[in-house]
Amino acid sequence: MLVEIDKNSGYCFGVEYAIQMAEDGLEQNQTLYCLGDIVHNDMEVRRLADKGLIVVDREKLHELHDCKVLIRAHGEPPETYSLALKHNIELIDASCPVVLKLQNRIKHEFDRIEKRGGQVVIYGQHGHAEVAGLAGQTEGRAIIVKDESDLKQVDFARPIALFSQTTKSTAGFYHMHSLIENEIASANETVEPDFFDSNDSICRQVSNREPQLRQFAQNFEVVIFVSGKKSSNGKALYGVCQAVNPNSYFVENDEDIDFSWFENKSSVGICGATSTPSWLMEQIARAINLGCNAVSNS
Repeated sequence: MLVEIDKNSGYCFGVEYAIQMAEDGLEQNQTLYCLGDIVHNDMEVRRLADKGLIVVDREKLHELHDCKVLIRAHGEPPETYSLALKHNIELIDASCPVVLKLQNRIKHEFDRIEKRGGQVVIYGQHGHAEVAGLAGQTEGRAIIVKDESDLKQVDFARPIALFSQTTKSTAGFYHMHSLIENEIASANETVEPDFFDSNDSICRQVSNREPQLRQFAQNFEVVIFVSGKKSSNGKALYGVCQAVNPNSYFVENDEDIDFSWFENKSSVGICGATSTPSWLMEQIARAINLGCNAVSNS
């Protein structure tokens, strides 16, 4: 059985940086809190918890004083920084540079379009940590759209600035772009050139994985996609695998493996999301090799 791990899968730069910041902080033997799960992968969260990283939610953050708190790659809204200053909390800011740049762009656009009576629309996942940080740049006034049904919140007779969560599907963003464009044309007899400002703000390190993964998934009889169930990026990339290879399976860890998937098969490709650690994909590969060898020898 050929078992191969996709060399392009695994942590993106932002997640890798946040994990390193957490490990560096924990090595100092000081109490370190993290606002929310550092990554949408329960296995990695548990590994760092075993090292001492304490995950807190926003409610708990209000109770903390005089301590260190890690800001994960997803970024945070302005009120988090204000609270930290008020409570003498030292922030270890591991916000992804791509996300920080997008926050600044949205803040600038919000200030501009508000004067024209316009709206900021963000294509993203409701309740996602990154989206909360992006919407925070608009004083919470941004309209979050996940799919076509959410567009009923948008006033197409007013100017619109469209952005995207950095980890969303490129195809999904441009589909949303087209829907908004059509609605604007229907609602207005004439449209000024800058009435609709569409910004493809998807991280290219993320979007480039789609064609790479599509090619990878075609090369194997079975594809095992490793990701946390809470990962938005994981869901999108798993969909890419399924589209080109029906024998694609989503697993969180080696306990999810069903060895009947590999019956009469000779090749398995293992890949994952931008939030999937390399050590976990390697663990899955070992489990498949051991399990298939045991079956063939029985």
